[in-house]
Amino acid sequence: MKRIPVKLVLLAALFLAASIAQAKPLKVYILCGQSNMEGHAQTKTFPAIAKDPETKYLYDKIVDAEGKPRVFDGIWIEYAYGNFHGDPVGKRSGKLTAGYGSQHHVGTGKIGPELTFGITMQEHHNEPILLIKAAWGGKSLMVDFRPPSAGELEDHKHKDKAGRYYNLLIEHVREVLAKTSGDYELAGFVWFQGFNDMVGPYPKNETSGGKDFSEYSRLLSCFIRDVRKDLGAPELPFVVGVLGVGGKDAGDNALAFREGMAAPAMTDEFKGNVVNVFSEKYWPEEIDAVQEKVQTVKRTFSKQWKEVKQLEGEARKEAQNKLKEEERAAIDAALTEDELFTLDVGTSNRGFHYHGSAKFFAQLGEAFAKSLISIGR
Repeated sequence: MKRIPVKLVLLAALFLAASIAQAKPLKVYILCGQSNMEGHAQTKTFPAIAKDPETKYLYDKIVDAEGKPRVFDGIWIEYAYGNFHGDPVGKRSGKLTAGYGSQHHVGTGKIGPELTFGITMQEHHNEPILLIKAAWGGKSLMVDFRPPSAGELEDHKHKDKAGRYYNLLIEHVREVLAKTSGDYELAGFVWFQGFNDMVGPYPKNETSGGKDFSEYSRLLSCFIRDVRKDLGAPELPFVVGVLGVGGKDAGDNALAFREGMAAPAMTDEFKGNVVNVFSEKYWPEEIDAVQEKVQTVKRTFSKQWKEVKQLEGEARKEAQNKLKEEERAAIDAALTEDELFTLDVGTSNRGFHYHGSAKFFAQLGEAFAKSLISIGR
């Protein structure tokens, strides 16, 4: 007797529930990008969502009365992910809950934008939905996600890698759709990427002196067209999550990149079916302020750290532990209670990962969903 994998049975059940309840095709949403689409916000930062009255409602949706992450029966996710180096090492699937963010150095478990995106979409449709997520850290549009119609990559040391992750994306989506047993509708695509291109080898803008990101705009336009073509969905709605690292105080290069990333949605070709979500709107400014205070304290210990590095063996280890305690005591004395909460609970990663802030990713995922919903109106 042939055994049917449990996950296929559950996915089939999701389709059956959708068809019985609504007599409609199952809505399928694709989420793709690099490390920040993976998501590096540990669940330990959830309380920071609750602390802000403006985002408390999102916390209540994410966790139950005991503060444990909810499991959403009506939302299924199929996730292709990478390791620390972005190599495609695995796939996960199941009912949506916390833990479908980055799959390395997970700590208390991580989320990206998929969690509140799925919750918001399922609430809107009031029927089961399917999320197909594909995200690998450290990947550029110029090389890794390079779409077929963009042409060959010339004079680049990574030419042989061009388009590999575009192909992996399409393969993952097709693989998931092929194992379904009912009618479905590709209802939306979310693209959240950009950091590796922002710091990548784009030409100089002779007018501003910074980089010229018009090539990124061209590549993203090709990407949208090619995804629609290769998935047989010529009207597939797209949301572009415009890179927001650094928030409103980002440097000129980041601002120039944001313009290049946002440009396709403003063209006549994509007007009305491609929309931008400017992620800097949700940048956790309160973390920046706290980190600035922390760094001011740490600078006062720089001389002592240099002296400790001259030691060896057990003497060095003991001196390090003692100095860490002294440094932390100084930080505790310099920060308010609220600032210490932000430092210890509100952040779990570095700035280029939006400080690993669940508050950021919770707001962003909801914004992605609402933007796709707006396209359908």
